[in-house]
Amino acid sequence: MIIYHTMATTKVAITVESETLREIDHWVREGRFPNRSRVVQTALAEMLARRKRRRLVEELGKLNSQQERALAEELLSGEPAWPEY
Repeated sequence: MIIYHTMATTKVAITVESETLREIDHWVREGRFPNRSRVVQTALAEMLARRKRRRLVEELGKLNSQQERALAEELLSGEPAWPEY
């Protein structure tokens, strides 16, 4: 089940290839989407989410794991032990 979020929208005109439009119309006829706009909105939302995830992965790739581990161990070594219950 797809859950759609409603928010303020702005109407725009786009140009798509005929084959792409046929596929979009097929999805709407199948009931996968309520209309063409929702297909485009969903596709754009998924693309933006992928870009955000990719950017996070790229930033994580810049981390130096040895430095991160040394910092974590340094911080953990100075912490008091957990009390016994």
